[in-house]
Amino acid sequence: MGEADVGRQRGQVFCTRSVPVRESLEFWHDAVLATLVGMDIRTSSGTYDATMRTDRLGALRITTVDCDPGEVHRSSGRVARGDGTQVFVAVQASGTAQVEQDGRRTELRPGDIAFFETVRPYRTRFPERFQLKIFAVPRGLLGQPEAALARLTARAIRPVSGLAGLLSPFMARLADTSEDYAGPVADRMADSAVALLAATAAQQLDEEQAELPGAERVLLLRIQRFIRWNLADADLTPAVVARAHGISVRYLHRLFEQEGSTVGRWMRRLRLEECRRELTDAAGLGSVARRWGFSGAPHLGRAFRREYGTSPTAWLLAGRPDDPLEAS
Repeated sequence: MGEADVGRQRGQVFCTRSVPVRESLEFWHDAVLATLVGMDIRTSSGTYDATMRTDRLGALRITTVDCDPGEVHRSSGRVARGDGTQVFVAVQASGTAQVEQDGRRTELRPGDIAFFETVRPYRTRFPERFQLKIFAVPRGLLGQPEAALARLTARAIRPVSGLAGLLSPFMARLADTSEDYAGPVADRMADSAVALLAATAAQQLDEEQAELPGAERVLLLRIQRFIRWNLADADLTPAVVARAHGISVRYLHRLFEQEGSTVGRWMRRLRLEECRRELTDAAGLGSVARRWGFSGAPHLGRAFRREYGTSPTAWLLAGRPDDPLEAS
């Protein structure tokens, strides 16, 4: 089932209990791809108990998920497939969520609201069973450029007062009752919801201090955290990093010049350090290489020799000597 099929129908329900348990996680991957975007979903058991109800109200697609604990990761490789054209606004209905995007981390508690960008990687952990109400909004309706939207992600908007206090219960109730509205009434409800979301985005950005002391340093630290988090992704490139932070590749290189390095060299050194930690006589060189973003053992070998002046095999035969490598 594709996105167009979902868009033509209202009140669709997907439930993993409709398939054998051994097929539940694969079924859920397909349902999430058809309804939201492609992402990798992991659970401790390899199976999943989850239900999804999806509806369309005017320009909004509204999806409520009720799921087992687990982790979802939208990687740069998934982003590159081009299925993310909207901004997600999520209301945490129950349970908690640990969200990471654009170099930031936050925890969502019941009632909290968060913006997710689908054109950049993100990761969310759900340590307990949870319910999440997700509103897919055409990005143009929020009235913000991509660089501004990058400053909204992975921030918990608490419904304590003001606009956020109004928005959270309204959006939660709208998700629960969306099928009650049709025709012009449905369009007006959707317009009201989008207007509130746009106003909330503008308010959050207005409250943020645009010119912080050492702003470039703060941005660089965020970028470095983002790289560390996605280091194992072979598709991670300077272009992906720049896009994830709403900046140009040229500006990204300029930030790293202040550190006396380049983006590529900084990433390569981190990957080599991770490979060094994992390399043992028993560890397969190829598997370690691929786990940390290298194409295989020859690629790792060339990078290792350039960086440390010796091959991984010779380094292991010498008993993993620390001094030459620490001094490099």
